[in-house]
Amino acid sequence: MSLPLFSIGIDVGGTNMRAAQISPKGEIIRKTSVTGSRDPSKAVTLIKSLIHEMDGERATAIGIGIPGRVDGWTGEIISGGFLNLSGCDLQSEMSATSGRPVTVANDCSMALIGEARVGAARGMNSSVMLTIGTGIGGAVMENGRIVNGRRCAGQLGHLVVNLHGQPCPCGQRGCIETESSGTALQRHLREAGYAPETRFEAILALAESGDKVALQVMTAWAAPLKSAINTLSAAFDPDVVLLGGGMGKAALAALNFLPRSETWYEADIRGARLDDDAGVIGCGLAAFDLLNADHPGKPAHGKRLVMVNGVPASGKSAISHKIAGETGWQVLSLDEIKNPFLELIDDVDRPFNRLLGRASYKSIFSIIRDAAPGTTFIVDAWFGFQPADVLKEHIAMAGITQIVELWCHAPAETIGERYRSRLENRLPGHPGASYIPELIELAQRAEPIGLAPVLNIDTTQPKDAKAILDWMVKAFEN
Repeated sequence: MSLPLFSIGIDVGGTNMRAAQISPKGEIIRKTSVTGSRDPSKAVTLIKSLIHEMDGERATAIGIGIPGRVDGWTGEIISGGFLNLSGCDLQSEMSATSGRPVTVANDCSMALIGEARVGAARGMNSSVMLTIGTGIGGAVMENGRIVNGRRCAGQLGHLVVNLHGQPCPCGQRGCIETESSGTALQRHLREAGYAPETRFEAILALAESGDKVALQVMTAWAAPLKSAINTLSAAFDPDVVLLGGGMGKAALAALNFLPRSETWYEADIRGARLDDDAGVIGCGLAAFDLLNADHPGKPAHGKRLVMVNGVPASGKSAISHKIAGETGWQVLSLDEIKNPFLELIDDVDRPFNRLLGRASYKSIFSIIRDAAPGTTFIVDAWFGFQPADVLKEHIAMAGITQIVELWCHAPAETIGERYRSRLENRLPGHPGASYIPELIELAQRAEPIGLAPVLNIDTTQPKDAKAILDWMVKAFEN
């Protein structure tokens, strides 16, 4: 009996980092947690260690939830608060380290994915979530998709609720994060004269007994939160507003001490159901989305790769441009990237030509990495000139989640003759006529890479673009 497939979810929190193996149904197979770090380099090391601990033969992909502003389309970390990983290309680094597809998103967005799929917002069309802990995170979901806006919508902890309130690292004053977070509660307790070690449960009991000071603390902490929730209700009219995070249940209890108000914008406010597991579950499910093109919650930053593979002179370029003409997809050709260097550099020998080839190969995947979400690329190359493990690393680094391979071939002698006929038009630096016997021998033993569905194309036969496209569509759907 084979072991079940799983993804890896990593939730980077203010106090702890949590990791888990997640099933496609959102079940936790195994989990662990470690004390986090506010030092970026140490935090990255911890993330790598957790991935290594959770990894296994049946691991498919990795999802990582990060506090702060994260580009919801590309996974770029724009800025952080207590842990600032901006400038760290975490998605590429973890992909290269693990050899698996990685998605990175805001931690609250990941938690809301978990709650929407298997938690308190399951079955809801529209939901808003606030995670209350060291700070306050936020996320909005419509029709099963996280609302990203231009880049990083959902920074709900920075709704201003007090124009004359505490300064916030974001540059504003009186953000809900400075008024109603766990950190803010500690300030309210201190200002009310309570000892630093006072626990919320003790204040809750005092407030329930009618203690005026405790009631004042509850009101001071909860009123800004309720104001923000009313604003969110007016803006999004959600089916539900979820309160999660380490202090989510405490905040829900504190709201009960506020006087009832009659406004147009009363929301259905609920506690998150998955508690501290919401983040890792959401991260794991988001990782599965990378592999499932048809899922309505699929992140848009996955890219598709059409590998047009074959030895030199196998007819790859004609196939590539035929497909591009039908689809409008961009062609990235190894030779076309390498040729400008051959035009400018004199006396390129075979070893240096190979070095340029490796650099051009990596450049292709760097271009794909920086491309817009959802883009499909056609890459024209002899992929066999580099080890398959190098290709896997490049694919992970580029954020490619779907691949098909078109294997272009012809009789070895035909390939040799094609190469000979093109010699006078090839730039100096490419192998000359002496390479032809080697090429013929290569053509006799060359095979597809085989990392994805393969379509064999005999390039001596007429090219049926529609048949190729139909096959690719079905292969991508599967």
